[in-house]
Amino acid sequence: MDRLVIQGGTPLKGEVRISGAKNSVLPIMAASLLAETPLVIDNVPHLKDVTLFIELLAQMGAAITFRSDMSIEIDTSVLQHCVAPYQLVSKMRASILVLGPLLARFGHAKVALPGGCAIGSRPVDIHVDGLKAMGADIQIEDGYIYASAPNGLVGTTICMRFPSVTATENLILAATLAKGKTRIIGGAKEPEIMDLLQCCETMGAKVSYNTLGDITIEGAKSLSGGLYRVVPDRIETGTYLVAATMTGGHIKLTDTKPGLLETVIVGLRQAGAVIETTDSTIELSVNPEKRLLPVDICTGPYPGFPTDMQAQFMAMNCVANGDSVIKETIFENRFMHVDELRRMGANIKVQGNIAIVSGGSLKGAPVRATDLRASASLVLAGLVAQGTTIIHEIFHIDRGYECLEEKLATLGAHIRRLAETAGVEDYVKST
Repeated sequence: MDRLVIQGGTPLKGEVRISGAKNSVLPIMAASLLAETPLVIDNVPHLKDVTLFIELLAQMGAAITFRSDMSIEIDTSVLQHCVAPYQLVSKMRASILVLGPLLARFGHAKVALPGGCAIGSRPVDIHVDGLKAMGADIQIEDGYIYASAPNGLVGTTICMRFPSVTATENLILAATLAKGKTRIIGGAKEPEIMDLLQCCETMGAKVSYNTLGDITIEGAKSLSGGLYRVVPDRIETGTYLVAATMTGGHIKLTDTKPGLLETVIVGLRQAGAVIETTDSTIELSVNPEKRLLPVDICTGPYPGFPTDMQAQFMAMNCVANGDSVIKETIFENRFMHVDELRRMGANIKVQGNIAIVSGGSLKGAPVRATDLRASASLVLAGLVAQGTTIIHEIFHIDRGYECLEEKLATLGAHIRRLAETAGVEDYVKST
């Protein structure tokens, strides 16, 4: 297992291209199961989660072609079976997104209960209840979801008790081939949801939606493939913006969409960053002579502050000039990075779902990555810490950030990936 070794103290400067969104490409790959002709997906990031999802589709019999222009072609006309095994699903929660399209197109599915980051319970009951409302028979036994709808799914009205992103995506995918009209009331409104809906429209689905999260889908007899380009990754964008803010740097991000992360940009301006935007770029600079101001945040469903940026802002508040309050309302176990940041000298007190951060300075230390966004927060902390930070178990980073250390290195960061058996001393001396 690899480690990241970081020598802190260098302001980030330069330009970085933002990759396609992980949280968009996975449900769009699942949408390929609905199409009777190949779906070509453009702007696909090279991530471990994407590789796992490709393995899952290939294991079912899908024909997948990799192109040189960061696109993949998925042909599910030759699908051989509708089983998503535990060995793959346990590694990635998004695997449950195959349930809806398999059930809608083929009338049956067997999907293992999902795994992924251990940041909370994230039960599948919202998925199951919605599919049952559409006429599916579902049983959960021996760690698998057994679903069948031999006569097809039937459109209905589904009122979601919580705007779960993956449940909304699963029900959208199922509804595209259901008989009649499906209304999803109170669904998630994240940009990745909108991206999936637009992809479904490209494939021939009839969809409409409003800003309240209400989605209407008129089921089609069949859907075709086509070409669709994935939206830029707003969380990757936000992570690099926080990194530059913490280090007192000056960076420009290209191929992104500033409108997708307005709450993050507002928070960074509160901290002291100067930010200029165009339709596809963000330029950020910070006066390195001034201490950052603390920023209070409360996570919430879109358009609220994204829970996937909570850990990064906590790292930033650790070096701010004053106290801040961070409230996590989405996942009940998303403060696992707190103990690791404390190892680096952070002053953080946790009371239930609230963390109180007293800003100061950080020192390099050996730490362990516990989940995807916690990993990012430790990298950011390492970029400003005095001395050497060694981050162990970094496989989480590869699940959600394309070439993270390479991109940071182009911005001037002293960061390197080393195997667990490799020595750190020579690298530290060289930097």
